[in-house]
Amino acid sequence: MKALAVAVKEIRQISRDRRTLAILLFVPAFFLLLYGYALNFDIRNIPLAVQDNDRTSTSRGVISAFVQSGYFDLVQDVPRSVDVVDVLDRGDARAVLVIPGGFGSDAGRGQPTSVQMIINGDNANTATTVMGYAVGLVSAISARYQREARVLAPAAPLLTAETRVWYNPELRSTYFLVPGLIAYIAMLTAVVSTALSIVREKEVGTMEQVRMSPVGPFAYVIGKTVPFFCVSLVSSMGIIGLSMLLFDLPMRGSWLLLFVSVSVFLVGALAFGVLISTLAETQQVAFQVALLTSYLPTLMLSGFIFPISSMPVVLQAITYTVPARYFLIALRGIVLKGVGAEVFWPQLVALAVFAAVVLTLASLRLKREWGMGR
Repeated sequence: MKALAVAVKEIRQISRDRRTLAILLFVPAFFLLLYGYALNFDIRNIPLAVQDNDRTSTSRGVISAFVQSGYFDLVQDVPRSVDVVDVLDRGDARAVLVIPGGFGSDAGRGQPTSVQMIINGDNANTATTVMGYAVGLVSAISARYQREARVLAPAAPLLTAETRVWYNPELRSTYFLVPGLIAYIAMLTAVVSTALSIVREKEVGTMEQVRMSPVGPFAYVIGKTVPFFCVSLVSSMGIIGLSMLLFDLPMRGSWLLLFVSVSVFLVGALAFGVLISTLAETQQVAFQVALLTSYLPTLMLSGFIFPISSMPVVLQAITYTVPARYFLIALRGIVLKGVGAEVFWPQLVALAVFAAVVLTLASLRLKREWGMGR
């Protein structure tokens, strides 16, 4: 009942502070729109220059295949007398397609022939993606020419690999990034919101009244956490729904399981913010510490963008203390794979342990502070 009284008092305070309430509800949606459209590993509209030394209908068909693929935009036709490297040096194009003379006649007879793709490699990731697009398109064009010429590929391999991509057959980076954005936004807003709660009591001078009340530290921490949990849960489920509406994020699992996973993750994040609030003396310090301890680990060490398996062993060990690491596994498993709790229950247990430990630490820290103040 004491915790409920604190929660009711906190709800009244939040309802009066409409600016904070608006920030908690609408800033996450703004972050989702901003980062959701800005962060995208799918490369489109690649500026392409072409040097066609064949000038036949066959060579024009190759150029048309590149343009119609949706990946490339034809920006320049390079004459034979111009060095294609100059086009890349000036930044007029990201890649140059060079079609040799006699290409059409060789392709018509089913004779081996080739085209050259020169790619600007100043950005290694982009260059690798462009090269993959080009290889795929040329392979498709080659297969079509073989069928038209009714010839078999010389020296066909005895063993071939047929790849199938599950859960994300189109390899859309949105399916990879948006769940990470949800975890990042939820963690950041939850930690910051509660990190300022107890510090605000210290700055306005009401903490002394709380100390003299019959409310214990644990009940006070629970009462402080519950209202922000309700607001953060509404906000988090809202951005998940918005992600499905705007970015076509699928939902292949259980909504109930998703609700439980988000709830456990938020309890830990809110408790961590309360712990920061018990350590800081001013809202400015609490805000800076909350950003530093939630923004960087969630962004860099959770598997949001960078694979944990490719990190050094020391950093891999540190990632086990980052709650977003466990939440991302659960979230991606539910929305992308449709798996049940039997698959990722260790992640849910880890989140629950983190929440319990941080809540206990926050209560002990507050109890010690109140004991020293008396």
